[in-house]
Amino acid sequence: MPELLLILIRSIAAFLLLFLMTRIMGKKQISQLTFFDYCVGITIGSIAANMSVDQNVKALNGLMSLLIWGLFPIVLAYLGMKSNLFSRITDGKATIVIKKGKVLENNMRKNLMNSNELMLLLREKSIFEVSDVEMAVLETNGQLSVLPKTDKKPITAKDMGISLETEHGPSILIMDGKVMHKSLKKLGYSYEWLFGEINKQGANKVEEVFLAQINSKGDLYIDLYDDNDQTQTINEKELLAASLKKLQADLEVYALETKNPKAKILYAEQAERMRNLLEFIREYLK
Repeated sequence: MPELLLILIRSIAAFLLLFLMTRIMGKKQISQLTFFDYCVGITIGSIAANMSVDQNVKALNGLMSLLIWGLFPIVLAYLGMKSNLFSRITDGKATIVIKKGKVLENNMRKNLMNSNELMLLLREKSIFEVSDVEMAVLETNGQLSVLPKTDKKPITAKDMGISLETEHGPSILIMDGKVMHKSLKKLGYSYEWLFGEINKQGANKVEEVFLAQINSKGDLYIDLYDDNDQTQTINEKELLAASLKKLQADLEVYALETKNPKAKILYAEQAERMRNLLEFIREYLK
């Protein structure tokens, strides 16, 4: 068998096995990289590279080695779920490095951390003064979790007693010229409504839209494939407020222009009701 073809086959086999093991390990093993996971990752990568190009390594031996090293983290993670003691042995435990604004030098020394590294991690959390920290914990994956002192925490709407409208995550309604019918149905919008909105932006068909995204307030963001068209965010609430105000103004005009006394009273009453309605829902239309 030609050497290049053999390398291709071995590389594909190593890639497929690595991909399979990555899926089995799950997102937790990939995102929360401990020192042990780091070492295992380097070893697996080295084995895969050698198996791909070093023909002195038998393909079956390389695949078996990859499989064994890939199973190690899975087995240890499973045992760690069953025993906190075992998890502490394999992954270590978090260490408090700052408590009540005071740096714990002994704990830093145990983790081979100097003051420059500590300040770097604090700055990544937008904290520049150690005295502002109530507690800082060095996690097993090397990240620093920081709890600011109470008087240094940002003020929230809850602290000020302000009630806010509950929001949900933004949803994509059109992606790459294709309508996300599932999202559209879930939010209670119709295809006709969506087509009307993209038509306002100059699109004659859905295929001309690169992306359409709507947030919890009903604001629709539309981006067309044609970059010459200006992308806009449609604020449905502002449009509704403007329409209601126009309706109120029209009723007041009709009340002034009509010669019929009954119609004049009716128009005036409806204009007043519209004014009261606008006052009642004003804050919801912002």
